[in-house]
Amino acid sequence: MVAQQGVGRAVVVGAGVGGLATAIGLRRAGWAVRVLERRTGPERYGTAFGIHPTAQAALDRLGLGEALRARALPYRNARIRRPDGTVLAALPLERIERKAGRPELLISRPHLIDALLAELDRLGGADIAYGQPLADPTELDADVVVGADGINSAVRTARFGRRSAPRRLGTVAWIGIAGFETGLYGETWGEGRFFGMTPVEPGRTNWYATVPEATRPEELRAHFAGWHDPIPRILAETDPATWIRYEMRHLHPALPAFVHGGRTALVGDAAHAMTPNLGQGACTALLDAEALTRAVAAHGPAALPAALAAYDSERRRSAQRVALGSRSLHRFTTTRHPALRDALLRLLPA
Repeated sequence: MVAQQGVGRAVVVGAGVGGLATAIGLRRAGWAVRVLERRTGPERYGTAFGIHPTAQAALDRLGLGEALRARALPYRNARIRRPDGTVLAALPLERIERKAGRPELLISRPHLIDALLAELDRLGGADIAYGQPLADPTELDADVVVGADGINSAVRTARFGRRSAPRRLGTVAWIGIAGFETGLYGETWGEGRFFGMTPVEPGRTNWYATVPEATRPEELRAHFAGWHDPIPRILAETDPATWIRYEMRHLHPALPAFVHGGRTALVGDAAHAMTPNLGQGACTALLDAEALTRAVAAHGPAALPAALAAYDSERRRSAQRVALGSRSLHRFTTTRHPALRDALLRLLPA
């Protein structure tokens, strides 16, 4: 990687949402960027991301707001229900939209990845090396190394050791796309399991089901037999071969810092992997990437330690609060004693 004199050199490890957004921010600041990705191609697997207004604003600052809005759908009118269909409460989407002046948006994961890659290419590109498992992050030659390599981050392990590590929660999520619009969105909470539905694009519905970890694919439909429509129909009409299994894990204990040694920073799941219950994984990765690259641009290559300290100060506590909230919500939604939970939910606006 060759940089102009006086221009910083960065290596970003990981080409997911956080890694590509970081590469974009650094390229906009004039840095030479190399991205290392262990997968052999772009990370287009998955279904839908919810993009909170704060993350939308971060994408605006990265120059990606219009690309997001061109393919995203607003998320409104979603409810929390019991398995028999009784409405317990509304998701706080109207309050979010009223406060922010814009709605929560939903976008297909492949569309977001493609938009990030297109913007990076528009900025002159970055050297993206696919099929590059990382042997020793400490040997990377760059002014700054950004670990955006997920919950099993090699960069985090190399710099912070193994005390903070992925922890299993005893549940798994199965996710998929139904080939029809349900018109009914939100989450249904049962005993030890729940089912969610969101719009994703015209003619399709994003769905996800969380069940005990030992559940086999052929058992998933039985877990939701007798639940309200259209849950059984969604599972009946989507091919199990297309379902994606996601093991529920989080990073614990929380890291003491997102930066190390004045030249290494972590973003996204590498820094604060969380359960998906609040739908904030992609959002926090985007906020991390924008805050980190804004700090680096403001301080310049000669003052990297100060830039990384500013990033850590802005993002660490906020991201870790979201992670804790998501873990707490996971425990609440998957309780095996739902009567008290449902009674508490009835106190919220429906």
